[in-house]
Amino acid sequence: MQRRFSQLDVFTDRPLRGNPLAVVHDADGLSDAQMAAFARWTNLSETTFLLPPTDAAADYRVRIFTPGGELPFAGHPTLGSCHAWLSAGGQARGEGQVVQQCEVGLVRIRRDGTRLAFAAPPLRRTGAADAAVRTQLATCLRVNVSSLRAVQWVDNGPGWVAALLPDAAAVLALKPDFGAMGALKVGVVGPYPDGGECRYEVRAFVPGLSVPEDPVTGSLNAGLALWLIDAGLAPPAYLASQGTELGRAGRVHVRRIGADTWIGGDVCPVVAGTVVL
Repeated sequence: MQRRFSQLDVFTDRPLRGNPLAVVHDADGLSDAQMAAFARWTNLSETTFLLPPTDAAADYRVRIFTPGGELPFAGHPTLGSCHAWLSAGGQARGEGQVVQQCEVGLVRIRRDGTRLAFAAPPLRRTGAADAAVRTQLATCLRVNVSSLRAVQWVDNGPGWVAALLPDAAAVLALKPDFGAMGALKVGVVGPYPDGGECRYEVRAFVPGLSVPEDPVTGSLNAGLALWLIDAGLAPPAYLASQGTELGRAGRVHVRRIGADTWIGGDVCPVVAGTVVL
């Protein structure tokens, strides 16, 4: 069966500089095995499948797959899937916001100027990591434990644990030992000097995938924002850079408005067509 297909670049306003996403529209009738097989075939960090919602409060439902399995939530697939759904004629029920249904629950998405932004979902696990995790992170990042200013769980579905380093230069200099990470999914953040374009540099390491460093990661940036802003370590609005070491130029726009923390980014369509599934 032929199905509409989109491939987009997320968290960039220039194609080929962000994080690519494959989207299969009208995915009704596909089995779990077919979705998983197609995600392995695209070999992107994530492939999504758009479906009718089963929750009356949602506008559409999305299932999110990596080459290794399904995720309950991910950030760049949320923005990219919403952009694809809107571009295909999707009409939101509510005024000014789109509501996405995924395994983690309902995620609100709004227009933020020319870009989309999603409301950071609540953390499933938070709090400071214990000494054993700190030691493991220092080992796999090949840094001294003393250089980890803080290590915090920021898990909103994928399982992130995050380390705050002294500065962006330390983040960019990392040469991780992926074997030493074990099952950890590791985010690293460090501040830039005042006065530059971006406030932070972010990197995301996911051992076991064909591409163990994710170019630009919405779920990690959402977890980092909740942690850093709540702890007084970041201002309520900032711009983060990610993907620099991979030759990308990802830009993640963070803004706290009232009780909500919005994670925004541009989306560039790159491929449009059909797939036979």
